[in-house]
Amino acid sequence: MVGLLFDCVANPLGAVRLTFEKAVSSGSDPVIFNGKDWGVFDIFREFLFNKDGLSQVPILDHASISWLPPNSLVRFRGMVQDMLGNELYVGAFKDGSTWKTNKFMDVASSPMDPSSEMRIWERRVLYCVPVPGQASWVSPPEAAIDRCQSSTSQHGEKRQREDNAAIDHMDSDVLEHETKGSPPSAKKMREDELPCKSSQQQEPPSEETPSLLHMVPDFDENSLPCLVKVYDSPESDLKLNDVFEFIGVFTYNLELTTQKDDSDEFFGDLCDDTVGDVPSIKVPHLHCLVHRKLGVQEFLHCSPIIEPVPNIIRGIREALLGHLMSVLGNDGVAAHCMLLHLLSKVHTRVDTVAVGRLSLNLTGFTRESISVFGNQLNLVIQSLLPLTRYLPLTLEYLNASSLAPRKDYRTNRLVTGVLQLAEGTHVTIDETQLKVGTLNSTGVENVRLLKNLMEWQKVEYDFEYYKVEMMADAQLLILSEGKSNILPADLVLPFHPSTVGSFESRDAEALQAWRWYLSNVKSLPHSIEPEIQKTVENDLVEARQADRNLGTHDFSRLLTMARLMSVSFGETCLSLEHWQMVKELERLRLERLK
Repeated sequence: MVGLLFDCVANPLGAVRLTFEKAVSSGSDPVIFNGKDWGVFDIFREFLFNKDGLSQVPILDHASISWLPPNSLVRFRGMVQDMLGNELYVGAFKDGSTWKTNKFMDVASSPMDPSSEMRIWERRVLYCVPVPGQASWVSPPEAAIDRCQSSTSQHGEKRQREDNAAIDHMDSDVLEHETKGSPPSAKKMREDELPCKSSQQQEPPSEETPSLLHMVPDFDENSLPCLVKVYDSPESDLKLNDVFEFIGVFTYNLELTTQKDDSDEFFGDLCDDTVGDVPSIKVPHLHCLVHRKLGVQEFLHCSPIIEPVPNIIRGIREALLGHLMSVLGNDGVAAHCMLLHLLSKVHTRVDTVAVGRLSLNLTGFTRESISVFGNQLNLVIQSLLPLTRYLPLTLEYLNASSLAPRKDYRTNRLVTGVLQLAEGTHVTIDETQLKVGTLNSTGVENVRLLKNLMEWQKVEYDFEYYKVEMMADAQLLILSEGKSNILPADLVLPFHPSTVGSFESRDAEALQAWRWYLSNVKSLPHSIEPEIQKTVENDLVEARQADRNLGTHDFSRLLTMARLMSVSFGETCLSLEHWQMVKELERLRLERLK
């Protein structure tokens, strides 16, 4: 492995160039490197995960983009909102007798003679956005950002010169272009490398200096998208709506933005831009070196290390249940149902049935009580779960909103919709404002989409000429006056508070424990021993004899509740005690429905 003659954070392209040169000097033909690694990925995995380098890599977001040096190593967490296909680019070319590479770059590393020998390679292009509905407390640790910003401000130009001096003569050629006084013309930049700002001191923006975000019209001030280019990774590794942490080379150049407006041929010498009308130069690019899929657990960066033993789990469960009861006006049945609902997730699919879901419809709300209990409950959910959405359902909202993502063939883009959600998102739907009226065609379609999400955990994406069903895993809570007529939930429970609910702020330690609990115990494995299974079967037969209206949906729901009751105590096998608790909870629920 090549020694670390470069700073992996400040100058990651040094590793790319050195490892490529070493591979070619050993006699390898660059043609074999299309879709294959020549050793650079191993260097960064070693640095990031074996040498604790991950904490040194700054986070790319709307706050840091103004001071991050281009061509440095950054981290970006986001959801794959659109998959823009594959892009062809000049991956390697011959400069005289020397092979050079453009991998992990937007532009050529040095001037390319059109007559020189070249290798055309391929990379995938993803349009990623911050995860929809992400809670503010999920924000990455500021310590890493502060350290990186401080390091950039203190060392700046000197550190960059030292890093570049340690690299080979190839870097010296590039630096000659970077340190010229005036920026090159558009024609010159099509032939040479863009001036790189990585060797200039990066200062945080002052009040007089506007952020780059204000210069780019397509940015949301608090939400930064990113165009991620992925190399040498199987297509099955990256799917639409999955959440990833991408670590790679950050490129963003304002000169490029202004010049692109005057010349559409800017990228012509390096790549075949397949991203259509995506404002690819108006958002930062990240050339991915390492990516990893994130689950709900990875959002809990401050979560305590807790052994998942039943005694500790029981204590956390009891405290959380008490918290839910205080918010729900001391309604114990509602608190228990809410706990099971928050622990639900789709853990398998049998034919079209999403096994594990447990949607909940709390009824009995009025416009007055929803402002107290509904708002407090929403605040509690937002404080406990990393991904949440709140939908105030009104006639106007249904008739005007775009819930399903749709394909815009004019721009060749997937236009996002409200229901394009990451796995594990909790959705609270407030029906109390829904009045009598007429739904237009959009409203009817939106109701159907919500109903399908609740019943089948699927969302239909509109591709104009056909529909594509995308699997989902969302927890749905409906707050309504009476039983919802448009959204048939798995559990319907009349809400009976005995006191006014109170949302009290809890200490950080308790919140961290509850967040850890909700994100981890739901993933525990679960089984039913033959003896208990026989008891469950007998009880279900008796229930069917007592009520002929019970069907397979009810039995499936009871089994799901049994599983959730077990894991809520940290148990992986259903016990007779927990089955009896489910039966009692169901009895109390049915009494209220009468």
